[in-house]
Amino acid sequence: MVLGAVAAGLASCPAYADDTFKIGLVVPMTGGQASTGKQIDNAIKLYMQQHGDTVAGKKIEIILKDDAALPDNTKRLTQELIVNDKVNVIAGFGVTPAAFAAAPLATQGKIPEVVMAAGTSIITEKSPYIVRTSFTLAQSSTIIGDWAVKNGIKKVATLTSDYAPGNDALNFFKEHFTAGGGQIVEEVKVPLANPDFAPFLQRMKDAKPDAVFVFVPAGQGGNFMKQYAERGLDKAGIKVIGPGDVTDDDLLADMGDAVVGAVTAHIYSAAHPSEVNKEFVAAYKKAYGSRPGFMAVGGYDGIHLIYEALKKDGGKTDGDSLLAAMKGMAWESPRGPISIDPDTRDIVQNVYIRKVEKKDGELYNVEFETFNAVKDPGKTKK
Repeated sequence: MVLGAVAAGLASCPAYADDTFKIGLVVPMTGGQASTGKQIDNAIKLYMQQHGDTVAGKKIEIILKDDAALPDNTKRLTQELIVNDKVNVIAGFGVTPAAFAAAPLATQGKIPEVVMAAGTSIITEKSPYIVRTSFTLAQSSTIIGDWAVKNGIKKVATLTSDYAPGNDALNFFKEHFTAGGGQIVEEVKVPLANPDFAPFLQRMKDAKPDAVFVFVPAGQGGNFMKQYAERGLDKAGIKVIGPGDVTDDDLLADMGDAVVGAVTAHIYSAAHPSEVNKEFVAAYKKAYGSRPGFMAVGGYDGIHLIYEALKKDGGKTDGDSLLAAMKGMAWESPRGPISIDPDTRDIVQNVYIRKVEKKDGELYNVEFETFNAVKDPGKTKK
């Protein structure tokens, strides 16, 4: 029904206005994932302030929609953007179910879907029009699994959110950690919405692991670390490891000293030492009074990709021309060098091992090891 409406809407639509290029930005601005949407929206506004709002003769217009990370909302809003607003690109998508909900609409409308946040491996396989500028959980979870077993961590309890990215994080970590001789002593999945970590953390403490491997989506890490400290896991010497979502820069400053020493593998830190990043962090702080997190970078790189594709294809606005221009594109991001794999339309990027340290009285994820040009292992295995 929805697809039919999109097809009919597109068939009856007049041609897009020649001088306006519309981007439908569908992100959670309210609810538990609101920090994700706000970071992406902020970063796009910052990029447009820096680079102007006209590209290849087209005036760029952002149409922001709040889906509260609820896939039914995502589907409805995306359909409205394509049929009523006649957008040229849909973008954002704070969680995997949202990216999935939009995928068939992107395919039917032949409109690029630029995923700036969601991190499950198979997202780009859901539509030939999906391109990703965020990350996959497999990229970081495999690397932290290998690192843990090589650095004396023998027993791990796992705590992951019970949805697709959490399952990716768990499965890829477990595969690499156990292959190296590590042991999983407790495995817990927590609900995505409004989780109370405390009872699960008590079980983990009782299991006496060397470390807790944790994946919770951006926005929930602060609550996790608070309850981790309240249950005394830090005092028991149980380390925190995982992909970097749990120590998101957006929330890290308020997590308290219990988080010091947490080791994560991730694609971005506000402390990344490049000049490009120092300028990005300074500009973001000046504009919004806070430091950017990895979701901000996903949005910043996403709008960059759209701008550069429009330039590269000479201002053509049809989805196939834009998609062809995006494939294989490479540039220096605040996170480091990145590119779009022309075969999978997924992001290729560095993954960094980081440790939370206090610098000048502030908590930062300080990078100490780099894995260059990591493709998504979820696809390279196939």
